[in-house]
Amino acid sequence: MTELADAPAVERDGAITRIPHWIGGTRVEGTSGRTGPVYNPATGAQSGAVDLASVEEIDAAVRNANEALQAWRTTSIAKRAELFFAIRELFHARREDIAKLLTAEHGKVLSDAMGEVARGLEVIEFACGIPTLLKGDFTEQASTGVDVYSIRQPVGVVAGITPFNFPAMVPMWMWAPAIACGNCFILKPSEKDPSASVYTAELLKEAGLPDGVFNVVHGDKVAVDAILEHPGIGAVSFVGSTPIARYIYETGTKHGKRVQALGGAKNHMIVLPDADVEMAADAAVSAGYGSAGERCMAVSVLVAVGDVADPLVEAIQQRLPNVKVGDGMQPENEMGPLITREHRDKVASYLESGSEQGATLVADGRESAPDGDGFFLGVSLLDNVTTEMDAYRDEIFGPVLSVVRAGTYDEAVGLVNDNPYGNGVALFTRDGGAARQFQFDVNAGMVGINVPIPVPVAYYSFGGWKASLFGDSHAYGPESIHFYTRGKVVTSRWPDPSTSKVDLGFPQTR
Repeated sequence: MTELADAPAVERDGAITRIPHWIGGTRVEGTSGRTGPVYNPATGAQSGAVDLASVEEIDAAVRNANEALQAWRTTSIAKRAELFFAIRELFHARREDIAKLLTAEHGKVLSDAMGEVARGLEVIEFACGIPTLLKGDFTEQASTGVDVYSIRQPVGVVAGITPFNFPAMVPMWMWAPAIACGNCFILKPSEKDPSASVYTAELLKEAGLPDGVFNVVHGDKVAVDAILEHPGIGAVSFVGSTPIARYIYETGTKHGKRVQALGGAKNHMIVLPDADVEMAADAAVSAGYGSAGERCMAVSVLVAVGDVADPLVEAIQQRLPNVKVGDGMQPENEMGPLITREHRDKVASYLESGSEQGATLVADGRESAPDGDGFFLGVSLLDNVTTEMDAYRDEIFGPVLSVVRAGTYDEAVGLVNDNPYGNGVALFTRDGGAARQFQFDVNAGMVGINVPIPVPVAYYSFGGWKASLFGDSHAYGPESIHFYTRGKVVTSRWPDPSTSKVDLGFPQTR
């Protein structure tokens, strides 16, 4: 263990806190002369100013990571595993400190932030099993006197570009398996809520991770492009919107990098007529409005099949007044603000356009939002939404739930399969046969049966289909081990020198 990382201050009496980079094991103030504002979304007040990296600062991070790479990749797997057990214990002990940072800059309620950290910790726990995860194959006597075995080796210096909605968990999806595999990692977090990433770096140093193995560079498109184009970075992971995911994938691969880019979503929750209406209504409210709808796995479209529609909408409407919206630091609140004023206003605009395009505005979050300067929007419900409406076609990313009415199971599944996104989907039913058929029929990467948000556990992998994923590798779990390593096959023979001879024929195995 190195020196202790103090619990971070979430606000300093209204002062603006400067948020620096982390390069080579220490805080490094930016030299680009550019900063970005960081807000407390619950109050609307600026709380921080984050340094925005220049191309030269990205190059410095890559240089430091590359200098640390040789020693780290040759560190034994046993020592890496031991270190990850220490990392897990330290992050678990400081989980409330991390969560408070998330609430202060993202706005999500503290209980939700604690849940985010807990799910990220599961990926760290998965990485503790790296000795087993990196086991190769061995074939003795593949040919006479010849053995063949496979090994997986780290890519080298890799980078992650992460979104604002999960400032701790999504980076853990990336850096935990990447570092456990022997890579050095550069994180470019969202500039909207960057403090958790710097605190993560401090905790990793305290746990004993060598300097340079984990680096944080804040920034905007200048930093992103520098990462995508840098010849010293071998792989890039990304989570964010579909247009940016496409850009990340195309630009990164153009520059010879391995890229996994997870894009946006329009997650449907289908409720069949036989479903338990009360349970489905509870699930729809939880999955639609948790974290103010700023989740890539949030339910944004509720597909009510047949005559379940009216009682289901009524049950949801009855629950909405009970959702407590307010400052995430107050334990009684269940939903916090949105990330910025601009995003709040954009989300609210779908209520207006939905009404104009023919939807029924059952609950208007503009009327129920708390007073003050915070970026709040109350829970909102649109009924009788159709596929040509903006509220259906766009990824809203806020507390707006759209109800689409379908006549049959086939019509409901067709909605999911015709949608350009394919991240997650859920089915609520009491019919096991229908559920089994559904998981076979539906075109999405993650499927829930009576589970509204089917985020896989850490020893499976996370990712969607269609425009929700660019590249062929999902995040965390077994696929992350393959993404952050390269396979190598060794064919070995130790012959008696007296039997050696020249043979120009094609190599034989028999």
